[in-house]
Amino acid sequence: MKVLYCQQNSAGEEITCVFQERENLPVTRDNDVKIQVKACALSWTDLKLLSEMKMKKEFLPVGREIAGVVLEVGSKVSFFQPDDEVVGILPLDSEESGLCEVALVHEHYLVHKPEKVPWVEAAGTIRDGLRAYTALHYLSHVSPGKTVLVMDGASPFGTIAIQLAQHRGAKVISTAYSLEDKQYLERLRPPVGTRQPLIARVIDVSNGKTDVAESCLEETGGLGVDIVLDAGVRLYSKEDESTLKPQLLPHKHDIITLLSVGGHWVTIERNLQLDPPDSHCLFLKGATVSFLNDEVWNLSNMQQGKYLCILEDVMEKLSNSVFRPQLDEPVPLYEAKVSMEIVQKNQARKRQVIQF
Repeated sequence: MKVLYCQQNSAGEEITCVFQERENLPVTRDNDVKIQVKACALSWTDLKLLSEMKMKKEFLPVGREIAGVVLEVGSKVSFFQPDDEVVGILPLDSEESGLCEVALVHEHYLVHKPEKVPWVEAAGTIRDGLRAYTALHYLSHVSPGKTVLVMDGASPFGTIAIQLAQHRGAKVISTAYSLEDKQYLERLRPPVGTRQPLIARVIDVSNGKTDVAESCLEETGGLGVDIVLDAGVRLYSKEDESTLKPQLLPHKHDIITLLSVGGHWVTIERNLQLDPPDSHCLFLKGATVSFLNDEVWNLSNMQQGKYLCILEDVMEKLSNSVFRPQLDEPVPLYEAKVSMEIVQKNQARKRQVIQF
């Protein structure tokens, strides 16, 4: 049985993916569920986080969002039985790769998949749904009437975040990084029976000349945005910024400027630096800054019940067409190596899913 792993090059952060043959699975433990994998989504492997958590090893499992059929359950498994259709996210320290025909998973990382949800959609939506819930519900408390700015709304995560915010009754503004992204966002439609448009305004920043803060303040009548989900920020001026940082990203000062009183800024920028004037401006607005790291759910068992409720809710919304994910065409297993290397270089604009 072929299994895909990634290996870090000695030169730096670049990785190469390799298939390895595995003879047999380990023995099914008491709380394990043996799954025949039907689909596995690919996500960027955070090598730095793995190193900081002392979880780095020579060969890292690839593909953690899986959907499949239960083949066998351990003696203490209470939630599942053979032939159940399940979906879940393998934990950060998993020894198992989702990119194999059969995998062993602890039952506390799985939920039932609704029957009418396709395998590819289930695997391709579960992580982006978890991230959207974490950002909008637990970090920024979205509610009807709020204004939400989703940066890079045409990304797989951005698409799900827009749909969740709109479902909760929020007014959504989004940025587009290209003409294709702008056209995609303008074509997005809310579920049948919903009167409110999915996106109130799409801000095209592809030419690098549009002022995002000015556009948002104009759209909100000068009040500012209640919730900002960024896709990264520039910490310095364009002259000082590394060429590795996309110039289309907003400056941190722009985001602080467009925040409303009592606003929430949810960022993925792990090295965010706030100078005293930035902090003072946030203080005057009573605004908050939160860091989006969806791995925290599985780093502590305290939130396990809440975590599984989120996964179940994501599947329910996928089943009811509230979520309509941004997926690429399914990829066969023999092309998984090339697809994973594209994902790791952040060159994939749609979610890549391997279909078995």
